[in-house]
Amino acid sequence: MATLTIRLPASQHERLKNLAARRGVSLNKMFEEFAARAIAESDAETRFLLRADRADVGEGLKVLDRLDGHYGS
Repeated sequence: MATLTIRLPASQHERLKNLAARRGVSLNKMFEEFAARAIAESDAETRFLLRADRADVGEGLKVLDRLDGHYGS
């Protein structure tokens, strides 16, 4: 496991410590969760962008038109 040092204003550090305490986790664990969430969001964005690059725009617009017809615009 790697070690990461970050610099934060003292007020942010204190607020993050309080947040971790309210969640019942260590500050380290909370940052692990933040990192995992950020990586998952980045991976999802990459997957959507790759799918968008392969998409058929005309087909996508037809689907949206059908949805508009079904649900109203």
